Amino acid sequence: MLVEIILAVGAYCIYRGRKKRRKQDAGSPLPLPNRRSDAIGAAGEAAAQAELRKTLYWLCGNDFYLHDGPLVIEHAPGTDFPTAEIDHLAVTPFGIFIFETKHWSGHIAPSTRAGKLTRSAPSGQKDERRSPIDQNRTKLRFLRDQLPPIWPVRGAGLLTSPEAVLDPDLSTDLLAPADLRQWLRMQRDAFAGAKPICVEVAKKAVLLLADDSQMALQKHKAIVIRAGLGMLY
Repeated sequence: MLVEIILAVGAYCIYRGRKKRRKQDAGSPLPLPNRRSDAIGAAGEAAAQAELRKTLYWLCGNDFYLHDGPLVIEHAPGTDFPTAEIDHLAVTPFGIFIFETKHWSGHIAPSTRAGKLTRSAPSGQKDERRSPIDQNRTKLRFLRDQLPPIWPVRGAGLLTSPEAVLDPDLSTDLLAPADLRQWLRMQRDAFAGAKPICVEVAKKAVLLLADDSQMALQKHKAIVIRAGLGMLY
């Protein structure tokens, strides 16, 4: 029965418009990454991954899936920005979750500009940065459009630096690592009463829509760098 369900979900995903990945453009060299930013970002993502695994095990036992590393989805083929990167993917009996990680220090507060946050350094200098919630928006829309509507798909931003201070007026979907347990408990409680999601089936369905190869990640990062959209950490 499980095999039939997996095949049915796979067919559903294809029917909903799963696109084939385009071939790598061999004639266009990839720009060099910002090694310092990459290292800082990687440290934050490793900390987030460890906290997610610990929290999910506490909440779900062994009945969860946490993808090991980032994934790329092709949410807008044929456009200037066809792909997006998911930092962390978790599949649980009560929902599918994506997390955008930032390793920013300083005071993080809402901005008057839509989709932005204001970060204040200890020196007093301020700058505006794109909110992880805004970065998750197209990814969530894509997954919700492709996956069965009975599966909740939610996202959050994880601010992993111990030197980050989160303003109390921030969205409750912007979390410090210490907030993760309560946030996931709230998602579980909101799902209470519904039939639990089969983690293995949902995992296979989501992975049909994503690519975790180094080639896909490099190609996506090249588009981001060329467009001048590199992340601030």
